[in-house]
Amino acid sequence: MSDYETILYEVSGNRATITLNRPDSLNGIISQLMRELHDCLGKVSMDQNIRVVLFTGAGRAFCPGADLKAQTSGVKQEPNRKEYFHISSLLHEMPKVTVAGINGACAGAGLGWACACDLRYATARATFNTAFMGVAISGDMGGPWLLPRIIGAARARELYFMSEKFDAGEAERLGLVNRVFPDETFREDVDAIVDKLSKSAPLAIGEMKKNFVNAENMPLREYIELETERHSRTGSSADTREAFRAFLEKREPRFQGR
Repeated sequence: MSDYETILYEVSGNRATITLNRPDSLNGIISQLMRELHDCLGKVSMDQNIRVVLFTGAGRAFCPGADLKAQTSGVKQEPNRKEYFHISSLLHEMPKVTVAGINGACAGAGLGWACACDLRYATARATFNTAFMGVAISGDMGGPWLLPRIIGAARARELYFMSEKFDAGEAERLGLVNRVFPDETFREDVDAIVDKLSKSAPLAIGEMKKNFVNAENMPLREYIELETERHSRTGSSADTREAFRAFLEKREPRFQGR
């Protein structure tokens, strides 16, 4: 468990779980939450033992975006530093597989954070909304960069400009989420995926994540040069030799990260 007040941070084996923990406010975002989440993700990204990160919410929501009640209550909040808006960058670029467990309402900045993750799984009751147009704000957390890469440019623009709510089934049809699970088994189903990822070869999965990040911004020929170097390096690792032996011996591999 963690010492944070607005998030929970847990590590079990090679997996980390970060839970937005303001259930009474549906995990609405306040400045403290942004600060704590940015700090936590920075630490996770540097932890060599962690291979996969589950990012989810406490209670019945994932994250509906900003806590509008808190912002209009008159209670002074701590200022948001510019680096806090790079939470999406950390989720998207860190050399760990990031998994959004969307356990309920997901909107605004919360949707941006979900889009920044490598994989997204939703419970059947989850709802989605870009939300920003409804409160006359242009938007943050990288949604217009991330969402078109997931569902296509025209559909992403429509979701942002029209700001209409849609359900988990539509999110799956659009390709926004990888899969929708029943409410009753959602956490168990997502945990099974995260556990499988946490047992992956650490060198290979970290370098594979880097491949995807680099491929978004590099010409094909330049990317293949980098990909080939990583392929050769991981292919000559002790983990690869162990994977071959385990396959031939019909057992689970025991990876050491070297």
